[in-house]
Amino acid sequence: MSTDPVPTRSGSAAPALRARGLVKAFGERRAVDGLDLDVQRGECLGLLGPNGAGKSTTLRMLCARLARDAGELCVLDLDPAADSDRLRARLGVVPQELAVYGELSARENLRLFGALHGLRAAALDAAVERALAAAGLAERANDRVKTYSGGMKRRLNVVAGTLHSPELVLLDEPTVGIDPQSRNRIFDLVDGLRAAGTTLIYTSHALGDVERLCDRIAIMDGGRVVACGTLRELQARHRARVGTVDGSDLRLADARQAATAAGILQAAGIRAQLVEPETDLEEIFLGLTGRTLRDEELA
Repeated sequence: MSTDPVPTRSGSAAPALRARGLVKAFGERRAVDGLDLDVQRGECLGLLGPNGAGKSTTLRMLCARLARDAGELCVLDLDPAADSDRLRARLGVVPQELAVYGELSARENLRLFGALHGLRAAALDAAVERALAAAGLAERANDRVKTYSGGMKRRLNVVAGTLHSPELVLLDEPTVGIDPQSRNRIFDLVDGLRAAGTTLIYTSHALGDVERLCDRIAIMDGGRVVACGTLRELQARHRARVGTVDGSDLRLADARQAATAAGILQAAGIRAQLVEPETDLEEIFLGLTGRTLRDEELA
């Protein structure tokens, strides 16, 4: 995970995103329930959460597809509720569901999306050719997308959403169900966006992707952020200590009890030693959100 500072594309000192007390309800159920979140300009934030945590609803409010019920929301110095058209022109959205047309070629898809974002003439031609090369699709540019593999479609999906050089890009599960080569190419695309100073919000259930790409990680549950920080910060806050007793490991659900447990063991004449292992993101995630299966998705 990168910890180097990245350049920003705006002179504004304000965060790219600032949410305070954000709420969205569907009937009596709150999909987002008092969410607080800041995303700094030029950073890549990983947004994680189990099914039903409120990630998709949050993204839809950020890109002005869904109105909030309460709270404050500022995206690129704009209020999505009042400035939706201006905001969308500066946003890129890469949805989990493929948003490309199978009957069109890759080049035709990109020309269509570029035109919708206001690119014209030579600027459109150049952007399309750059996107095809970056996605590794130049040799198949004129073939219908319905003939593409899943990985090729995913790569096209990414460049279609970022063709217009947006300031903020929302990437929703961009590597789901693809081959390792396409996954690595998408990593390259994301790295290129980061190098250009683009602000990114990256959602994924592939925790290794988030560790690899993101500067900070926000974990959602119950419609709000329950933890946020760099991987090292999250590890420091949530690591579980292990008491080692004559070669056997004693794992404790609450790390604060480790010293007490060691003292009890030592008082009973049992050799005990405390160690602090490197806690991975999956262990932190499950520790915060639980291990119960969740099959329900909120709207």
